[in-house]
Amino acid sequence: MNGCSFIVVGVEVGMGLDVKENDICEVNYVHESVVQEVRSRMPATHEVEQLAALFKVMGDPTRIRIIKALFLHELCVCDLTTVLGMTQSAVSHQLRVLRDHRLVKFRRDGKIVFYALDDQHIINLFREGLAHVLHD
Repeated sequence: MNGCSFIVVGVEVGMGLDVKENDICEVNYVHESVVQEVRSRMPATHEVEQLAALFKVMGDPTRIRIIKALFLHELCVCDLTTVLGMTQSAVSHQLRVLRDHRLVKFRRDGKIVFYALDDQHIINLFREGLAHVLHD
């Protein structure tokens, strides 16, 4: 970002962007020490891509509902289908996507497969996301 210009990446003109005159700097000045510090702390490209993929997976309302249900309790597929009002095939498909991205894990108990959130990171991510949405 050159100077203190307000730059929006990926937003086309006419998409509801309201940039007021006070949203941009009046001078073109780069704060070199700050820029160097921030650049040195930016994640690697592959890490950014993995994080974007994580948010993309979590961007599906059905998957969010599954995550919420598993946030509350470990559930088997049959329990999830009942909670969500969906077919077993549809729930299994979404669980496979969540499992492939390490958001959920499963354990088998005889003929029943139980699902749970993979780890505390997923719990924290969901909790913080929900808090943000509910924040005024």
